[in-house]
Amino acid sequence: MEANFDEIIHVPTRLRICALLAGAGEVEFSVIRDGLTLSDSVLSKHLKVLEQAGYVDLRKGTVNTRTRTWVHMTKAGSGAFRGHIQELRRLAASADHLSS
Repeated sequence: MEANFDEIIHVPTRLRICALLAGAGEVEFSVIRDGLTLSDSVLSKHLKVLEQAGYVDLRKGTVNTRTRTWVHMTKAGSGAFRGHIQELRRLAASADHLSS
């Protein structure tokens, strides 16, 4: 895995969304919203950006006559997230080395 800074993921809200999804499989929209204390509109906006980048997929379904949305990270999204985290670690290690 190559370390790579990803401008799409780096936005704090999207970074938190990706961190939540990284090991979770498929997560219901409301769980993400409540877990990250976001409004529906803010979460929708960030998920749209991640979806357009190919980093997440959204699936709609009905539960008890109510439409629900589930989100999961794609293979490309997982790779981009891992690469971004690796790059952040590299940058942090460089900063630690400079301050020593």
